[in-house]
Amino acid sequence: MSIWFDKEFSLSHLQHLGHNTMGAHLGIQFTEVGEDFLAATMPVDHRTKQPYGLLHGGASVTLAETLGSVGAAYVVDHQKFKCVGLEINANHVSSARQGLVTGIAKPIHIGATTQVWGIKIFSETKKLVCISRLTVAILANKTFSKP
Repeated sequence: MSIWFDKEFSLSHLQHLGHNTMGAHLGIQFTEVGEDFLAATMPVDHRTKQPYGLLHGGASVTLAETLGSVGAAYVVDHQKFKCVGLEINANHVSSARQGLVTGIAKPIHIGATTQVWGIKIFSETKKLVCISRLTVAILANKTFSKP
């Protein structure tokens, strides 16, 4: 059973996201929408490496937060609610030096006022690189004003 508010939600809904954002700068691309998950890739290159030539932990956290935040936003009615990050943690369990990493986000808890998402990031060889957990708040749309 699908968790998405819009039951027709698909990858095409995500193609417009990310322009002029950190995700776009880092090369994050959404690759799959499932019944209860989102997936995206990110290159391990000059934008995402730290000085030792390894994937930067901050880049992994950016991929995790991007996936979890977007997932959270598409579970709620956009006309009524917005989702904002409250807390994120990440355990970097192995390294990646090249290629693409793939993040997969699944909800752990979908509540009326909070959501918790688990995000796993894998190397091209399917080795677990990072595991993260993101908590988001669900706020009424009236909380936000237009710039």
